[in-house]
Amino acid sequence: MSDDEPDGGSRRRALAGIVVIVLIIVAVVFVIGRLRESARMQDCLASGRTNCAPIETPARGG
Repeated sequence: MSDDEPDGGSRRRALAGIVVIVLIIVAVVFVIGRLRESARMQDCLASGRTNCAPIETPARGG
């Protein structure tokens, strides 16, 4: 066995670990955004308002 093989394997494991951590961070940011949106809607409804849903308007072409 050469000395290069263990080093290459540890680099692959480190890269795989970094990829997993980045994917977890992206998932957490997405979930936090959805929870924030849901909380905003619940706060609006709890205050008694009826126009809480956002109205999407078409973009003007030009």
